[in-house]
Amino acid sequence: MSFLMSLLGGFLLTMVFSVSNGDPLVPAFCIFGDSVVDVGNNNNLSTLIKANFPPYGRDFVTHKPTGRFCNGKLATDFTAEYLGFTSYPPAYLSREARGKRVLTGVNFASAASGYYERTARLFRALTLKHQLKYYKLWQRKVVNLVGRTNATNIFSRGIHLISAGSSDFMQNYYINPLLNRVYSPDQFSDILMKSYSTFVQNLYDLGARRIGVTTLPPAGCLPAAITLFGRGTNECVAKLNKDAISFNKKLNRTSQKLKSKLPGIKLVVFDIYQPLFDLITKPAESGFFESRKACCGTGTLETSFLCNARSIGTCSNATNYVFWDGFHPSQSANEKLAQSLLEQGFDLIS
Repeated sequence: MSFLMSLLGGFLLTMVFSVSNGDPLVPAFCIFGDSVVDVGNNNNLSTLIKANFPPYGRDFVTHKPTGRFCNGKLATDFTAEYLGFTSYPPAYLSREARGKRVLTGVNFASAASGYYERTARLFRALTLKHQLKYYKLWQRKVVNLVGRTNATNIFSRGIHLISAGSSDFMQNYYINPLLNRVYSPDQFSDILMKSYSTFVQNLYDLGARRIGVTTLPPAGCLPAAITLFGRGTNECVAKLNKDAISFNKKLNRTSQKLKSKLPGIKLVVFDIYQPLFDLITKPAESGFFESRKACCGTGTLETSFLCNARSIGTCSNATNYVFWDGFHPSQSANEKLAQSLLEQGFDLIS
């Protein structure tokens, strides 16, 4: 154990030294997925699922809404900082994603997207196929800027993070009888696994070798989930958490198969479930006092357009809240989650 701790300590010192010298630990950071990681792509789409208005963004660096579904930074923003980047991967559809700015990575995520293509189409979000299409266009831009050899190095050594699945269940499966009367949660998860495998295979074929994927969160503990499916209780919905745990096990097994199938790939499954569950069930241990209700509005349901400047009851200090809106963690919680991501992701930066 002491040897492992010494090894870990030495690696952390190497990371700190590298970052302090102004060198990011990896050449690029690309992000795919849903609202948990969307930094503004939906601002430029004809969809209701947006967060480019107050009070979203009130605690961000600029104190202005950016399209992030949070009062401030996302977990991926903190991750970018920990990796040594001086700016966050810009939304691909934003004006910031221009010129040499794109060399260090881009964010392709779109709120309400998921592994199930019809989830994104239902809300007019970018499907994962569409996000991959933009990724290919990004690769062309990088090749044009630095040449094929340097670009290949950026693609293979850069980190590619996928965060999806929550919208498939929360915004589609659980409320859609065309799905939940035809497929069991287990069967629906199998469908999502096929999409996940295909997406990873496609990234691999395009030169990506360092890929991270997040698990589902404890969906039954999201404030909106308790309101919608809790039948009047104030407790986590056990069935939804059970489905998330089952999905996460499939995700781990599927990822292991992909690792054995794809030579040279570094594929890490980031456990978001347990760290967030701990914040929710033991908030005081991490400096929070409210984990059942969100900060925005009544804290029981509001998200996206329902969480707005006129929402009655929005808290004045989100620092003490685990959740910002009915579905998404606060900046303070995201910082805790990002620390966990860093601890779990050494293989992607070694």
